Amino acid sequence: MGEEAKQGSVAAQARRSLFDGGISALRGLLGRPLASYYLLISSAGLLLVIGLTMVFSATGPRDIADDGNAFAALAKQALFAVVGLAAFWVCQRLPARTFRALARPVLGVAIALLLFLNGLNALAAVREEEVVHLGPIQSDELWLHIGSFQLQPSEFVKIGLILWAADVVSRKGPALTYWRELAMPLFPVVALLFILVGYKDLGTMLILMAIVVGVLWAAGVRMQVFASLFVAGLAGIGVLIAAAYYRFARLLTFFNPPTDCAQEGCYQGIQGRYAIDNGGWFGVGLGQGQLKWGWLPAADNDFIFAVIAEELGVIGCIVVLALFGVLAYTGLRIARRIDDPFRRLVAAALTTWLVAQALINIGGVVGLIPITGLPLPFISDGGSALVVTMAAIGMLASFARAEPDAARALHARPPARWVRLLWAPLPPLPSAPKASRPPASAGGRAARERAGVGGERRR
Repeated sequence: MGEEAKQGSVAAQARRSLFDGGISALRGLLGRPLASYYLLISSAGLLLVIGLTMVFSATGPRDIADDGNAFAALAKQALFAVVGLAAFWVCQRLPARTFRALARPVLGVAIALLLFLNGLNALAAVREEEVVHLGPIQSDELWLHIGSFQLQPSEFVKIGLILWAADVVSRKGPALTYWRELAMPLFPVVALLFILVGYKDLGTMLILMAIVVGVLWAAGVRMQVFASLFVAGLAGIGVLIAAAYYRFARLLTFFNPPTDCAQEGCYQGIQGRYAIDNGGWFGVGLGQGQLKWGWLPAADNDFIFAVIAEELGVIGCIVVLALFGVLAYTGLRIARRIDDPFRRLVAAALTTWLVAQALINIGGVVGLIPITGLPLPFISDGGSALVVTMAAIGMLASFARAEPDAARALHARPPARWVRLLWAPLPPLPSAPKASRPPASAGGRAARERAGVGGERRR
């Protein structure tokens, strides 16, 4: 009996030693200067690969039925992925001053596109038409179509609001404690965006609200401000939900599901949960899902997480959630380690946007919250969303390279010149804190004065 207890104690010590060794190795890896950069690139890259794979799996049958080409959707999404990688490459090369300079133009162009889109939608409502054509341009509720090119202005509003709000708040400094300084000009612009976006797109309005909260939280605004924003946000959301009947009906069906769920308000959610249940732990196999064949609406976009659950099972869902968890950790790590207030606010807001959108999409698919129509970042089909998301990752990558330890390490052992030209230039070195000079005592000053007088007399 004593021998068995001794062996058990030895085994427990071995397991504890192995666990401690693994923790130490993980801490060592996370302590490396460029750990944030590599974590960000690896998690975003894996999510992009999963997205391309699942878009092909979710849209293959539909493309075969339409034009006989099973690779049409994959080719289109891959083209936008290439454009997104180019946007990533450009953004990770830019310094913070360039992002500051682009803040107002990007937000201004996004607002102009929203106004143009809303004007076309209003004209369509007056004419009692579904679509209005202005030459090669036509509107489709949330999208602008320019020939074969499709654009969603609300995606550019997100990144424009992040840059502009971070620039405004970072310039306020200690004045953020005053409501007047905080409200002007931030709140009027945010209210305008809520009206332009929220009357048709509740999901994007929620993301804009999350972005504002992320910026103010990273800036250290008092909790009273958050409480006031929460109340005002809930009131605005309630008004916009009541203004659009289809959203109000969807909300009612979420809290009080009808016995017959063949109607639009709950059919999509029920089919998504059927797909999740059909997948089980390990899924039915990639490309073998059945509900996407006409049973699951928006299988390639809003409900692509249900396709992941059916074909890759719980294990595939855990992998996707883990990658978004790594992305959230890395973004907040960058925001915590960076010195520049503007970079810190942008990093926190970008992370808040991507993670909040993923949680809202997944929560709607699994039935935890009402369906909002938001795509899943990196994974859902959609060109504008993917390009803007990759540009956001490029910004985070630029900030990760500008972390003090990372910048010092890159300057200590700079990569080859051709690597800096083709990939990214060296980030600026962090400014060294100025050494404060201790105040002189009265006796010290008197001694120096006497010495000075004596010196003058000796001269």
